[in-house]
Amino acid sequence: MAEPLHRYLLRRTSADMVDDILAEAMLVLWRRIDDVPGLGSAPGSLPDPDDVLPWCYGVARGCLANARRADGRRLRLVERLMRTQEQRPAGVADHSDLHAALATLGALDREVVRLWAWEELAPRQIAEATGLTSNAVSIRLHRAKKKLAEQLRRKHDEPSGHKRDEGRSGQ
Repeated sequence: MAEPLHRYLLRRTSADMVDDILAEAMLVLWRRIDDVPGLGSAPGSLPDPDDVLPWCYGVARGCLANARRADGRRLRLVERLMRTQEQRPAGVADHSDLHAALATLGALDREVVRLWAWEELAPRQIAEATGLTSNAVSIRLHRAKKKLAEQLRRKHDEPSGHKRDEGRSGQ
């Protein structure tokens, strides 16, 4: 039964898709074995291929149509993703400075800040998530926010890369 369906599919789609579609068709045929015409006639006798084959072609045709629809969806998704990458929205903020400042924190402090800022957890909830005490979370959060603010202030206040009082007299 597989050989005629294989030839049928080869004439209708690319060779790289045939095996997958044929496997799907065989699975459908196996699941619907009781629906196949000609199989329920006489117990122990072989079914007449003229009765069975047209029905199997119909199943293969349906599987081919499903594969084509899935392929179309995949292509549309890839095209949409490519357009999205090409057209970065003008309103999207650049957070690279923030990410660089976050990278200066230790792993646990970074996680505490993220849980607070991104997940909007209270120190008590962060303590539960991290295994720290609420007091320890509050202290870590305070110090981390202070360090982040300092990192970001330095980054934005010194565009030339020089310290503010460099080259000035102490008067």
